[in-house]
Amino acid sequence: MFICERISNFANNILRHYNREKMAKKQIKEKSIEETLWESANKLRGSVEPSEYKHVVLSLIFLKYANDRFAERRKELVAEGKEAFADNPVFYNAKNVFYLEPESRWDYLIENAKQNDIAIKIDKALAKVEQSNATLKGALPSNYYAGLSLDRTKLSALLDEINKIDTLKDPENDLIGRVYEYFLGKFAIAEGKGKGEYYTPKTIVNLIAEMIEPYRGKIYDPCCGSGGMFVQSMKFIEAHHGNKRDISVYGQEYTNTTYKLAKMNLAIRGIACNLGEMAADTFHNDQHKDLKADFIMANPPFNQKAWRADNELVDDARWMGYDVPPTSNANYGWILNIVSKLSANGTAGFLLANGALSGDGTELAIRKQLLQNHLVEAIVILPRNMFYSTDISVTLWILNNNKKARTVEQNGKMIRYRNRENEVLFIDLRQWGEPFEKKYIQFSAEQIQQIAENFHNWQRVGYEQTYHNEPEYCYSATLDEIEKKGWSLVPSKYIEFRNRDEQIDFDTKMRQLQADMRDLLQQEEESKQQLKDLFNSLGYGLE
Repeated sequence: MFICERISNFANNILRHYNREKMAKKQIKEKSIEETLWESANKLRGSVEPSEYKHVVLSLIFLKYANDRFAERRKELVAEGKEAFADNPVFYNAKNVFYLEPESRWDYLIENAKQNDIAIKIDKALAKVEQSNATLKGALPSNYYAGLSLDRTKLSALLDEINKIDTLKDPENDLIGRVYEYFLGKFAIAEGKGKGEYYTPKTIVNLIAEMIEPYRGKIYDPCCGSGGMFVQSMKFIEAHHGNKRDISVYGQEYTNTTYKLAKMNLAIRGIACNLGEMAADTFHNDQHKDLKADFIMANPPFNQKAWRADNELVDDARWMGYDVPPTSNANYGWILNIVSKLSANGTAGFLLANGALSGDGTELAIRKQLLQNHLVEAIVILPRNMFYSTDISVTLWILNNNKKARTVEQNGKMIRYRNRENEVLFIDLRQWGEPFEKKYIQFSAEQIQQIAENFHNWQRVGYEQTYHNEPEYCYSATLDEIEKKGWSLVPSKYIEFRNRDEQIDFDTKMRQLQADMRDLLQQEEESKQQLKDLFNSLGYGLE
């Protein structure tokens, strides 16, 4: 087969000899925004470490985004006959748009991009934006670009690339989050993968939101990164005609630059938030000790090692009623931190590496207690290749602090929940999803709705008619069944999987392979003859 293909490809390449230029143009791959920006930032190598690229780029993207929103609002005011108010900040802030002084506007920076002091001008632009917009306090870098001592021509080239981006083209996309994740992935060995840090793709956040339905109350993310969870949560509320004012946002981030990025990302979308007074480690400096959240959405670092010393956090109140999480892996530390923050009716959806489903020793003891406390609602295995920076398969955990029968008003509707205290729903989505940007997987909107609907049917009164265990997809297991499996939460231990090999008709299959092989051999002979004819026509016979 491979010989045939190689011969055929060789012959075809010769036939296309006189049309190479035309074909080359057709074969040019259209680059993504992220790829283009990375190549531009990579030209800064020598002045800036690759790990710093994302911060160099993202502040500039922020300025471009803020300017695009500003320009759009300015046009609206002129169209409405309010040109006299076009330089009044109040008329911008009312629409969650930052008012920009002339020196902070993108056009001004582009006009001066070739000047020797362009780095200073960028710093001044950022400083003026922060000074005139209270929500950006502490969000933007201070005297950052001048301190980098960047080559003027390279910085100018980067500005030119960012100038090509229409930041308003796709309002559904978290542009800042995507660029951040892409750059994190490009530098993953030294920065991202070593720490287990991965930006959560929009498709996964949408699934979490649709399953836990954060309509009203406090939302918390103990490791909020660039704030992508909050951005998509607000879009969920908008899509379901909820009121963003019914939601308050709380988060925490360890890395100072990422903390600033989150504040920036949320501010440009008009999302009020409490991310604590500073960037800080959630375990060692909890910024929200007394918080009780109605909804928790999180993507903690996967398999975080040495997160505490042997003598640290031993008596922490967050572990009360459970064994102290082991020092070797923070997975169960994150779980118990989340549990401690749940309100009386709180729900959590968070991601963990698959290993947390079946760990032994202390992890087993904690997992058993979580189950006996009726906290585990659902375990969902996700497909591989959903993250930019890793192909790892991960698990979505759904915890619920109240699995008892109750009736709840939700976005104008009365929802009747049944008692699910002694049940856990297992869902396997490894074969779900659709291709995204060639090598990645994402869920379609229809698939997300189907998964969420199945989950909600299982939760609610009348589930006998609306929910059914389905082989290779879902199974509702009792605590007795889980105990018999050694308190393991691996979905494949409960979901039925068919043995497809036993269903194969061997004779039929072999006859099909026989026919395919005949066709293949015939095609190979035809290719050989075509190749001989081609060389003969060129005066270079092969015989």
